[in-house]
Amino acid sequence: MKIVEVKNIVKTFDKTTAVDDVSFEVEQGEIFGLIGPDGAGKTTLFRMLTTLLKPVKGNAKVLGLDVVKNYKQIRKKVGYMPGRFSLYQDLSVEENLKFFATIFGTTVEENYNLIKDIYILLEPFKKRKAGKLSGGMKQKLALCCALIHKPDVLFLDEPTTGVDPVSRNEFWDMLRKLKEQGITILVSTPYMDEASLCDRVALMQKGKTLSIDTPDNIIRQFKKSLFAIHSENQYELFQTLMKYEHRNTVFPFGEFLHYTDKRENISEDEIKNYLETLNLKGLKIKSVKPNIEDCFMALMEEK
Repeated sequence: MKIVEVKNIVKTFDKTTAVDDVSFEVEQGEIFGLIGPDGAGKTTLFRMLTTLLKPVKGNAKVLGLDVVKNYKQIRKKVGYMPGRFSLYQDLSVEENLKFFATIFGTTVEENYNLIKDIYILLEPFKKRKAGKLSGGMKQKLALCCALIHKPDVLFLDEPTTGVDPVSRNEFWDMLRKLKEQGITILVSTPYMDEASLCDRVALMQKGKTLSIDTPDNIIRQFKKSLFAIHSENQYELFQTLMKYEHRNTVFPFGEFLHYTDKRENISEDEIKNYLETLNLKGLKIKSVKPNIEDCFMALMEEK
């Protein structure tokens, strides 16, 4: 069953096109990720799907309901966690939760089983004002408030941005448990490593989708040999590789540069021999497997 259907949707603000002819579908029970940097169009797309913005072209359905014509019905059936913490900072944890339950005509007790595993972590702080919580705890409270009316589909806009790695891991564990309960989840993130935690992803840049597939399938489509190269002077190495006549792409990845060559079946030794003639010090080179970020950068180059 298709939970979300997006067809050629477009959204502009004055002369800026925030979402540009985007189409995709999300199946029931999927964790579907929108992966891309700031300005990719992820938040604008989520706001259209949660009926907060109207598209200027194209159409979209959530749970079979049109996002423009049936916005009232959609709002009752979806949970939305915006990128910025938007709960009432002067209310306590339990007051925020009761407030959101009341808005949707339910109670915390009625749907407690849905949030129990998350709320247990919050319970010691239930009297604390939301504004005084840590980033990870704010994240958990926002998720509880988005879930308290038992939505069929959950929209999470960059939920792990600005939180520590432990809280990020805990959050994704929570999402996997929610998926097991039959909730369809759409999550956006600028973190490329989180793509592997989704069933399928849409890689986005400047309002467009670069690729939509499973993370493994996207990686399989990376056909070039990939090398990680390091030297004592990384800037000099970068400049050297950029001038190399056989260079295809060069991108910084931590302490290494990731390099692809225009030639087929190129070996590490051929590249190393060339660089050694230029007297680069501390040279290291190794063949590596591509990840989602490598694929994203390659797709950007193609576009």
